[in-house]
Amino acid sequence: MGAGAIHCAEDARRLAKRRLPWMVFDYIDGSAGRETGAARNRAALDAVTLKPRILKDVSQRSLATEVFGAPMDRPFGIAPMGMCNLSGPGADLMLARLAARHHVPHGVSTVASTPMEKIIETAQGHAWFQLYFSGDGVGTFKLVERAKAAGYKTLVLTVDVPEVGRRPRELRHGFKMPFRIGPRQFIDFALHPRWSLTSLFSGKPQMANFEMDGFEFDRTETRANVTWDTLARLRDAWPGKLVVKGVLDVEDAQKLANSGVDAIQVSSHGARQLESAPAPIEMLAKIRAELGPDFPLFYDSGIRSGEDVLKALTLGADFTFVGRVLQFAIAAAGERGLERMWDILSDELSSAMAQTGASSITAIHEPNHT
Repeated sequence: MGAGAIHCAEDARRLAKRRLPWMVFDYIDGSAGRETGAARNRAALDAVTLKPRILKDVSQRSLATEVFGAPMDRPFGIAPMGMCNLSGPGADLMLARLAARHHVPHGVSTVASTPMEKIIETAQGHAWFQLYFSGDGVGTFKLVERAKAAGYKTLVLTVDVPEVGRRPRELRHGFKMPFRIGPRQFIDFALHPRWSLTSLFSGKPQMANFEMDGFEFDRTETRANVTWDTLARLRDAWPGKLVVKGVLDVEDAQKLANSGVDAIQVSSHGARQLESAPAPIEMLAKIRAELGPDFPLFYDSGIRSGEDVLKALTLGADFTFVGRVLQFAIAAAGERGLERMWDILSDELSSAMAQTGASSITAIHEPNHT
């Protein structure tokens, strides 16, 4: 079965679960603790309803929008995800090519398995660099300077990982970054020969952005010493747009808006960090109400369909980001699977817009639409 077997996000996930080693699938799919946070977010998204509107001419619909004054073909981009090449050889560059074709941002993770320079080149400039602050910050600011030199114009500081969340599915499989293969992993890979023959023979995924002199990545290194002073230092050091990702508190959002950041991204890290975190989709509307209509507000976490995108836009997001489902599509059917999943999300969004009487992304934000 190839890309034609994908008709929705769940199809891609089901095929990915069949084809990926258990360790890799659970790394991509897993959430914190007993995963009640992921279930809470899904239930909250499912509980959001959209208002059907009738007898409106929606025969011509546009999914185009703008972010920071730049035109985007879609109101959703690619969320930063670590070690994407585990889902399939060359996955990072598949995502970069997708971003270039559709003029949307490709979030390039600090822990990407392809160098940031290669990704932004392949994405034809449509890439934002996601930053984790860790340790004493010396290496972090080296990455900032490297991103600046590579041509990145937008930096996304992720603030919801003071310590790496405990994800039991990962722990049971002994998942490590940098990637290590022991007896347990060898057996897992042997039972999934299709993935092993294509992925491991392409070279073991590396933490590509850390291949710098005097800099060694430690996933367990604390990130807990980041403060508002750290943010101020980063604001001074970064001349481009600065987005803060991982915000779920109204007071924090207001303080960020007053601190000189250019946008806030409401996110629970896909429920991978704090199991008891509130559903981001519920906090989105509260943060929008606090910040007013004009401050740039983005959203990620749990998006599985075009209708989910529309829900987030309706509740106040200016732009959204999609993550796991794109990796599942790559695992299911490579680059054709990725394109198929992108088209499905686009078609689902367009159809939902027609059902709710919106012919443009701007119309979604009009007061009478909701």
